[in-house]
Amino acid sequence: MRLERWFYIVALRVRSLFRRACVEQELDEELRDHVERLIEAHVARGATPEEARYAALRAMDGVEQRKEQCRDARRVRIIDDLLNDLRYAVRVLRRSPGFTAVTIVSLALGIGANTAIFTVVNAVLLRPLPYSDPSRLVVVEHGEMTTVAPANFLDWRDGNRVFERIGAAEFWTPNLSGTDKAEQLYALRVTADVLPLLGVPPALGRVFSGDEEHLGRNHVAVLSDALWKNRFASDPSVLGQTVSLDGAPYTIIGVMPPRFRFAPFWATKAQLWAPLALDARKADRLAASMRVFARLRPDVTIDRARFEMAATGARIEKAFPGTSPSVTVVPLQDRVVGDVRAALIILMAAVGLVLGASRAREIAVRTALGASRGRVVRQLFTESLLLSMAGGAIGLLLAERGTRLLIALGPSELPHLDTIAIDARVVAFMTAVTIVAGVAFGAAPAVNASRLDVNESLKEGSRSASDTMRRSRLRSALVVSEFAMALVLLVSAGLVLRSFFMRLAVDVGFDPRETVSMIVSVTGSKSANPARRAPFFDTLVERIRALPSVESASAINHVPLHGDNWRFGFAIEGRPPAPPGRGPSAAYRVVMPEYFRTLRIPIVKGRDFTAHDVWEAPHVAIVNEYMARRHWPGVDPVGQRITPNPREPEWYTVIGVIKDVKQASWSREKSEEMYFP
Repeated sequence: MRLERWFYIVALRVRSLFRRACVEQELDEELRDHVERLIEAHVARGATPEEARYAALRAMDGVEQRKEQCRDARRVRIIDDLLNDLRYAVRVLRRSPGFTAVTIVSLALGIGANTAIFTVVNAVLLRPLPYSDPSRLVVVEHGEMTTVAPANFLDWRDGNRVFERIGAAEFWTPNLSGTDKAEQLYALRVTADVLPLLGVPPALGRVFSGDEEHLGRNHVAVLSDALWKNRFASDPSVLGQTVSLDGAPYTIIGVMPPRFRFAPFWATKAQLWAPLALDARKADRLAASMRVFARLRPDVTIDRARFEMAATGARIEKAFPGTSPSVTVVPLQDRVVGDVRAALIILMAAVGLVLGASRAREIAVRTALGASRGRVVRQLFTESLLLSMAGGAIGLLLAERGTRLLIALGPSELPHLDTIAIDARVVAFMTAVTIVAGVAFGAAPAVNASRLDVNESLKEGSRSASDTMRRSRLRSALVVSEFAMALVLLVSAGLVLRSFFMRLAVDVGFDPRETVSMIVSVTGSKSANPARRAPFFDTLVERIRALPSVESASAINHVPLHGDNWRFGFAIEGRPPAPPGRGPSAAYRVVMPEYFRTLRIPIVKGRDFTAHDVWEAPHVAIVNEYMARRHWPGVDPVGQRITPNPREPEWYTVIGVIKDVKQASWSREKSEEMYFP
């Protein structure tokens, strides 16, 4: 077919669609002219006008039938039928406004909820981690204890046979000054291998070298793209500039790309990275404050890495008992995703059964009048898709709101939090769900229509007092399916509610109601001087207590449930000293007077700190119940003495025991805690 002919045919078909009245009028005139010519021919051969008309119509095989053939020849009939199906579907649905409204609302809720969930799952689960070959990236941990002590990490690195690179990171919140305004940053100190193992080159400059992993040479920094833009106005000459972090000068050597995030599950808001120098901590096996990341060698499987690291951990534990619990190797993707799960279910088959059962007689009438089963099935699917499209349109609006709710209710460490949004993939998912929903609940009436006994269905219309066995079976199937689906939803909802109420019922050890918290850092300021630090916080807390709406106020070095679980070794007076690295450890907390009163933490023995319990006064401490039970079983811990520095002991008298508090997280098991004024 020549191109000119093709354009001519397309133009005629488009004209048939959009100028239907004109085309139909031309068809009527052409067929009428043809009939008149046939009549004239028959009259010329001697027939009467009436006989000639009948003969002409017989020769045409029916004018209306000829019109249908002409319309079919245009090859736009399927579009005409679709438009007719849509118009008829609208009329049918308008006849049952209650059913239509319930169906659309049900679909909107189902599609909207699933689209909102998929929006989060898409950002968190489906998008690959933005690193080179992310399947080889792993996290190395001490089982339930995710943090690692410096000496253990150094042993892992020195004895490494399975990782291409292995590095450690430690959380840091320096005060940035030397620019237009001072602010506290979220930052990480990392060993030299951490950024290179990710395989993401910096947008500007370079990352750290091994030489910069030592004290005296570690005052360099790499900026995030956001910090570079917000504080340095995207200045390309930022490299080599000096900024003040905690009062010390740091030279900027690099800027990471815009979408770079590290770590992707912990410290997700890091704005700056600096070298982690471990020179002074090489023998420390108790202060577990680092997280360890690694890249597997190409020829090493995750199972082999787990076996090798478990053996390494066992050797360290044998040499230094109590310092190296089980070592686990977890794929970074699994660590990022965590327990994210999405139940994407649409239960609309029952709606389809209702729709099919209520219209059985109508379908029978249409079939008896000559409509093919395929034509009837297509009409039913059109109605189903029309309903699902309406539900999908409303569901998209609900999904946008639902996504915001999921983000608000989700954990703050949710990965890719700033990238969660409705994008092209989400819209494609919603479209697919909408179509599947329409097909799903249109399938039941369509299958029913294809098996319909026309005579039986028409007879049933005259027997309103009794139901046939077929209708009875259909209703029974409908009841069973609705009950089963309701049971699934009920059980699922019950499990969700049970988890929710169990979370609420967890005794965290303190009362967070009517309590607010804030983070105040004096690092790098004049108040960071030890001689000024205590007076600064004393004055700050006293001013807060003086506010008319404040009942009590206090301070602590680590707020509960914020994931901080730094542990330090301690010794108990009168007991043999443990070898270095083998003694007990406990979380180290520094609090001001009235802290336990402010958070309503019960003191089960002894007393609270007072304003007289300052550093110059006799040293005192408070321990939690778990520490008291474990280290003084059957003995009153009040009056016992401990030291947080076994190497150069300064003894602290235990003056009280408090109820156990969930410090690190909701799920973390209880552990020893020491509180100092």
